[in-house]
Amino acid sequence: MRILLFTGKGGVGKSTIAAGTAALAAAAGRRTLVLSTDAAHSLADAFGCASGAIGAEPTEVADHLFVQQVDAQLRFEQSWADIQRYLLSVLDVTGMDPVAAEELTVIPGAEEVLALLELRLHALSGDWDVIVVDCAPTAETLRLLALPEALGWYMHRVLPVERRVVKALRPVLSRAAGVPMPGDSVFDAIERLHAELDEVRTLLSGPDSSVRLVLTPEHVVLAEARRSYTTLSLFGYRVDGVVANRIFPADGADDWRAGWVLAQDEVLEHVEESFAGLPVWRSAYRPREPVGVEALTDLAREVYGETDPLERTRPQGPFRISGGEGSAVLRLALPLVTRTEVHLARNGDDLVVTVGSYRRLLTLPSGLARFRIAGARVEQGELQVRFVEDPVDEAGR
Repeated sequence: MRILLFTGKGGVGKSTIAAGTAALAAAAGRRTLVLSTDAAHSLADAFGCASGAIGAEPTEVADHLFVQQVDAQLRFEQSWADIQRYLLSVLDVTGMDPVAAEELTVIPGAEEVLALLELRLHALSGDWDVIVVDCAPTAETLRLLALPEALGWYMHRVLPVERRVVKALRPVLSRAAGVPMPGDSVFDAIERLHAELDEVRTLLSGPDSSVRLVLTPEHVVLAEARRSYTTLSLFGYRVDGVVANRIFPADGADDWRAGWVLAQDEVLEHVEESFAGLPVWRSAYRPREPVGVEALTDLAREVYGETDPLERTRPQGPFRISGGEGSAVLRLALPLVTRTEVHLARNGDDLVVTVGSYRRLLTLPSGLARFRIAGARVEQGELQVRFVEDPVDEAGR
């Protein structure tokens, strides 16, 4: 099974490109599902379906082609219900208005994150050859894909301690504070949610999944796409290509359009430089919107040409470690940054890598417990961190 995620700055046409890619896969006889996790669902519009024709269940719009707009609210209620009930009980003790309390117990962006659990269910079903995901705009997508690993850190280090403490002290704490302590059902719900999100991360960072960036030839859009490429790589997700959309054709351009062609050509040169080593597909600006299965299929054929839009990229792990006697080197794909933009810290068994506002905790193998960071550099789009073994003194310390 092949999983493709499409993301990009809002308004660049990612839904159209995602829908076209799915239509092309279905035209080749692959049983294809295209999912939208974007709260501003536009897949129905892209396929020219009537309002309400596409909903929370897969709907067949052509041979082998199914479309679903995930009901994020329903998935949120299913996955967050036990946790939310506990939080509401705590706020009820404080006398907070029930409506305000319900608003406070909804984590911003959680609906989009939990919508990816629908992807997990479809992947486990074995019903599909291809799943195409029309993701939310870039910032929401990055937050969404970073959550499973961040939650995993909390689950392994903090939750077990909290659970033991609360279980031992629940009667005392409840009487002293007058606030209900979380029961096993709450902890079980958190653990279940973590396990499901961890499966999603495993799926999306595996060799059969990749992210495709959609952009338009504008400097501001390119800058965001570059940051997305770096951040997705930081969290171990594979970017396998870029679609440059809405390119003005050079033929027959009047003076106004000729100016746009020159401006776009300049940006497209930077696109090729920024994503060297990745395919950059181009999509021409059309006189009218491609709406409907046939128009979307024609669009995708022009974009991808003779290449296979579902071709798998070379598998690579989130990071690699190689070493010799008394030393080791950790390598992490980190394109489009310099060493000065990367901050490193060691926290026990974790290597903390920070780029801009994004931070990732890499849990190091136990074999590096006695190693310290001796240096780091960024070379050819790869972060290389060198570790050396700390000398052991005569007391064995």
